Amino acid sequence: MKKLVLLLSLLIVAVSATAQDYFLKRYTPFQANISTPEAFLGYGIGEQHTRHDLIVAYLSSVAQQSERAKLIEYGRTHEGRKLVMLVVSTPDNLARLDEIQSEHLKSIDPSNSSQTDTQLPLIINLAYNVHGNEPSSSEAALLAAYTLAASDHAEVQDYLKNAVIFIDPTINPDGRDRHTYWANMYKASPLVADPQDAEHNEYWPGGRTNHYWFDLNRDWILAVNPESQGKLNWYHQWYPNVVTDFHEMGTQSTYFFEPMKTNGSLDPIMPKENYEDLNEMFGGYFSKALDSIGSFYFSREVFDGTYPGYGSSYPDLQGGLGLLFEQASSRGLKQTTAFGEITFAFTIRNQFVSSMATLKAATENKAFMRNYQRDFFKSALSRAAKNPVKAYAFSEPDRNKAKAFLTLMERHQGSGTQRR
Repeated sequence: MKKLVLLLSLLIVAVSATAQDYFLKRYTPFQANISTPEAFLGYGIGEQHTRHDLIVAYLSSVAQQSERAKLIEYGRTHEGRKLVMLVVSTPDNLARLDEIQSEHLKSIDPSNSSQTDTQLPLIINLAYNVHGNEPSSSEAALLAAYTLAASDHAEVQDYLKNAVIFIDPTINPDGRDRHTYWANMYKASPLVADPQDAEHNEYWPGGRTNHYWFDLNRDWILAVNPESQGKLNWYHQWYPNVVTDFHEMGTQSTYFFEPMKTNGSLDPIMPKENYEDLNEMFGGYFSKALDSIGSFYFSREVFDGTYPGYGSSYPDLQGGLGLLFEQASSRGLKQTTAFGEITFAFTIRNQFVSSMATLKAATENKAFMRNYQRDFFKSALSRAAKNPVKAYAFSEPDRNKAKAFLTLMERHQGSGTQRR
């Protein structure tokens, strides 16, 4: 009997190690005192859809266990779910977080004539799951949090030294949980890969939108919902250098990263250096990272940043770099496609690999990113000085409408907005 128990224990450990290796082998060794997502959740990443409360609980656990991490709350959803970020960096950087914030904001202030401090850490926002039924990225966020908090790999140490990383695991918790309950309720044993199975076909309204069925990836400008209002408030306190925007697309596709299609807009609203120089530079890192795990991908052919209210375009207009990723969705744990079966774990790994590649691209080009953001704000003033229009005045007899308009301007830190 004892031999059977020992054999089963060894088998469980071996299976767990193999599952973990699928995602994390590259970043060994890991600190033993920090719980893996699998150990905390009781199942391997990709074996189940993780509820938002468990995501928050795991990040809270990481913050308690690791001196590299702290958890902050930036808002609540309509249904009362917490909106949180795990802040990850070196213990020294975390100890002087207020100083780093102050110096970062000073460095991008156009009135500041001093030279940019290229040694100052970058501000990077790894943001996930704005559409609730595109769930792979929140699972990848758990892997990114564990890796950054627990790995002693030289590359990870470099990322922590050169950046303060804000991991926003779930931008849309209400929508995510609506989808999570559906997927876990209809999961079969053994797994069913048939595309017609209920697991792969949510009932309306599905989990894409938030509580009021609003698409939060259209709300960065409108700022109608508390999820967006909380994130914008955080955004204008930090002005990150890089912001990710992870999505999923049709099951029959592969993986997309920027650059977007070149003819997406006849008159692009973001600086040319952004969609040419920066996206080209980062794209090289993404292709190399995905090549290393044998994943297919494409860029340029679809998507555009014409609308300023996307999670991948709003940062471009604030001196940062917004990055769109689109993963073919498994719409459950496993599904048959024209090219074979796609699994939830596979989709998660692509998102995780792209997350880590983002950190690599940014930190290896830290001086470039800092100078780009500084020049962005300086050029805004020089262009304004040449513009014959110096101000706009408006008259609105309806005081409620006037107040709503001014409030919206203030949410976006509208310069020189005055009430009369």
